Amino acid sequence: MSTSFDQYQKRKLISSYFSVVISIALVLLLLGCLGLLVLNAKKVADHFREQVVVTIYLNDSAKEVEVNQLQKSLAMAAYTKDAKYVSKEEAAQIVKSDIGEDFMEFLGANPLQNSIDIYLKADYVTNETLDGITAELSNKAFIEDITYDNDLVEIMNNNVKKITVWVLIISAIFTLIAVLLINSSIRLAVYSKRFIIKTMQMVGATKHFIRRPFILKNIQLGVIGAIVALIGMGVLLFYLNKTFPELNLLQNQVLIVALFVGIFLLGILITWISTFIATQRFLNLKTDQLYY
Repeated sequence: MSTSFDQYQKRKLISSYFSVVISIALVLLLLGCLGLLVLNAKKVADHFREQVVVTIYLNDSAKEVEVNQLQKSLAMAAYTKDAKYVSKEEAAQIVKSDIGEDFMEFLGANPLQNSIDIYLKADYVTNETLDGITAELSNKAFIEDITYDNDLVEIMNNNVKKITVWVLIISAIFTLIAVLLINSSIRLAVYSKRFIIKTMQMVGATKHFIRRPFILKNIQLGVIGAIVALIGMGVLLFYLNKTFPELNLLQNQVLIVALFVGIFLLGILITWISTFIATQRFLNLKTDQLYY
């Protein structure tokens, strides 16, 4: 009979430890994902900004030397990520592919123009910079027109600012929630042993002596939970990097390692503080208060 009870107590204890580890792992995984989002928010925003294209349409009378010089000067400019010459024939093939039919059969000629597509570096994708580039290039006689999506640039920059602010706010809120959840899980685990704590205290054990095994055990659980969370983060990061290679999420390895170390240490720190507070609370309770 005693053996059955001991087995029941052992299973209950393992179940309690398991729930604490899972709680810590899930919360730290959530914090880690938010950390990855914060680290890569600018990179993702820059990726979308660099998809904005400025198209310079050239006159048919433009000389090849002039076009080559313009393309080279644009490629060397501080604001340019890439400058690509698109002939009217290439443009016609692109339009034909997009609409699914040969439009030149109806028109009898190719109405498109030779052009140069400029992709800017992310920091230069602002209306002010684009207006300056347009003004600088418009004085060249062989350039007929310069176009870009002004509204898209403005909406994109405004949304990036809003998203950045909200990501920081949400990260702060979830950090607070994470601490509270881990604290609640540990308090429940300590609560189940409140009578043991009080018994040890009544026979003369010091508060430090009573707290130490609880702190050590929960730190072990915190380490296990942190390792599980880091494995989840690693799998997620590998998957995202493989799915979106253009973002190059593994480029800044120093920050990624710092984030992983930070999550690991955070798991230890939160469990240590939560266990200390929880045990201190029950150590300060009177015996008759343990039943409430």
